[in-house]
Amino acid sequence: MKISSLRNVLLFALFYFIHLFAVAQNFASWNGHKVILDNGFVKKELVISNDGIYTNYLKLNNSDLNFCNNQSKEFSFLIDSKSYDGTSGWALINFAAAKDDHHGYGATINLKGTKELTGIELAVTYLLYPGLPVIRKQITIINKTDKEIMLESLDVDKMIVDFSYVESVVYTNYGRQKKLSTYVGNWDDPILIVHSYQKSAGILLGNEAPGVLKRISYNTSMNDANIGLTHTDDKYPFRKFIESGDKWASPRTFIIPYINSLDPWQVINTSLATFQRKNMGLRIFEIKNRPYFMYNNYIPFFDKFNDSLLTSVAKATAECGVKQFEIDWGWQALQNAYNKADATSTQVGDWVVNKRKFPDGLPSFFKKISKLGLESGLWLSVGSAVDSSSVFMNHPEWAVKDKTGKSANIHSYYDVDMKTMCFGTDWKEYIKQHLINLVKENGLKYLKLDYSVATSAYINEYENAGCFAIDHPFHKDRSESFIVIYERLFDLFDELHKEVPDLYIDCTFETAGKLQLIDFAFCEHAEGNWLTNIVEDFPVGSFRIRNLAWWKSPAMPASSLIIGDLQINSRDFIQELKTLIGTFPITCGDPRKLDPSKKAEIKMWAEWILQMQKKHCYDLFRQDLPGFGEPIEGNWDGWARINTDTKEGGIIGVYRQGSLDEIRTVSVKGLEKNKIYNIKLAPFAKILFKMSGKALEEKGFKVKMDQYYDSKLFEITL
Repeated sequence: MKISSLRNVLLFALFYFIHLFAVAQNFASWNGHKVILDNGFVKKELVISNDGIYTNYLKLNNSDLNFCNNQSKEFSFLIDSKSYDGTSGWALINFAAAKDDHHGYGATINLKGTKELTGIELAVTYLLYPGLPVIRKQITIINKTDKEIMLESLDVDKMIVDFSYVESVVYTNYGRQKKLSTYVGNWDDPILIVHSYQKSAGILLGNEAPGVLKRISYNTSMNDANIGLTHTDDKYPFRKFIESGDKWASPRTFIIPYINSLDPWQVINTSLATFQRKNMGLRIFEIKNRPYFMYNNYIPFFDKFNDSLLTSVAKATAECGVKQFEIDWGWQALQNAYNKADATSTQVGDWVVNKRKFPDGLPSFFKKISKLGLESGLWLSVGSAVDSSSVFMNHPEWAVKDKTGKSANIHSYYDVDMKTMCFGTDWKEYIKQHLINLVKENGLKYLKLDYSVATSAYINEYENAGCFAIDHPFHKDRSESFIVIYERLFDLFDELHKEVPDLYIDCTFETAGKLQLIDFAFCEHAEGNWLTNIVEDFPVGSFRIRNLAWWKSPAMPASSLIIGDLQINSRDFIQELKTLIGTFPITCGDPRKLDPSKKAEIKMWAEWILQMQKKHCYDLFRQDLPGFGEPIEGNWDGWARINTDTKEGGIIGVYRQGSLDEIRTVSVKGLEKNKIYNIKLAPFAKILFKMSGKALEEKGFKVKMDQYYDSKLFEITL
């Protein structure tokens, strides 16, 4: 046999083996020039030619509708300011099976550049998941040239949607706002839905890039859709320098096509919700010890508290059935002022306990409240230090630099003596050690990590963001500082979780970098997000919270949405609590002002919340309630938190917000059609109705409220 013939036989055998292995294990196959991704729900065919790689088609297995035009360029980026995409000249190195830790299986296509791209290699990974029409994607850029390269304007996914923008609508801003024609998204677009009215179909575009570096665009050229990182002309441009011999992996993107739906939100409530719960690796779904009702002392005490005051507050809090107790801003002092009369709550950076407030230290206090049955939490600013702190005086070079080279506060216009510390320096290791010590010394279960690190929620000037330093060890300039700060912040969170696996991290919107900002990237590394501060009395405050929760969920996990600062001693707190149960129940206020009967009532609700969490794991779910849209004045609104895995039930919340109608019909999806369910009014066990899952979905039950502003919660259970 000739050597060439033997080589062909061996190559055929190798491809056949890879094909069998991939089909059996990875939902992917390779036939010599085409990659077919197919998990029985979604199917994508990629063609690798002499010029590069492109998508031939993207279909759902039960439909002939092609979602992706074969002129799609698959990805694009700038290297050293020159533009390249999937058609710029790539040769196949090999095709390999790929998987992740959350049941994702697929393929990595390894490519090497030709022509101008000689020395650049790509590892393009596609993952599919059992039972879902989801394709997740990531690109690793490998620099095998003899010089450093500069990567910018990265679109991880670049496609042409195969239905016209003229008869389509784009759902933006967590999928809740509608836009026609061209749209370029920003930090508030972790997802985008392009919905075709004509075809009753659409495609959800998902972006796991962090913070202000997210970018999804549609129809910037005819019917195109691009998912990735910000471009050079965006407000916060992405840049990454990759040294010779080094590589860098992009954030992931994903797509979810759907058909036979007049409602584009259906894909959020079903496929996306299942994907984020089971396969994305979001921290709220990973942690076992999930809190269910937390107290935070921020309002009304601010920084005016001490050991004895908080001990009395903790005792009253425990009597209300609350199980988590968190000390906010104001416990700390500086190394050189921890026991002085002028120690103030603005003294951040050294993280020494204020001895005037806690003469016996924090461990003593937390041990006392532990005996009350309360778990402990603590606030810190994760990236700030004042000028007079020991850490700043010893390491001024760790501070973020503005465009003039001076140390900067990118958090706010105020607190001029406070500086933002750069995660592109060894500040990350410094704050990590402080956090680990505080967690272990005090037995902390929760950390609230606050204040800006990369961008501000309050400063509008775009140049007052990022770090302009050119001598920081982990970034070369301001544009690169954004991705470096985010990545090293996430590394910090991951390392904290490794040290303390059940630690709950609340990374606030201020740290995320924009008002009420939450996204997949932060949820992959932190369990919660203090989303905003709402203080208005019922019904205004409750209405604002429900509106915000509707807006951000179910695109984001509802139990990651921490919304303060409703007060436990307010006149209508039970009404407010019934709103808070739609996200993550947290309260402020002064529980010492409550009489015993009010404490007993709150405790009854707290015990009901815990029972529902244990029985239904309701906190891992949230769906839109059919027929109830965005909360608006003069209407009804509601939500469902049905366990669609077990289908044994869950809870629903219904709210009358000034509506003239006293009665509304409530229907519930996601249950077994042939099983009979009990509908109980919370927090009591009395059965109001018995209905089959089919009847609950198709007929529903009546809810009556006599007051213009009122609410009711129900348990649905077998």
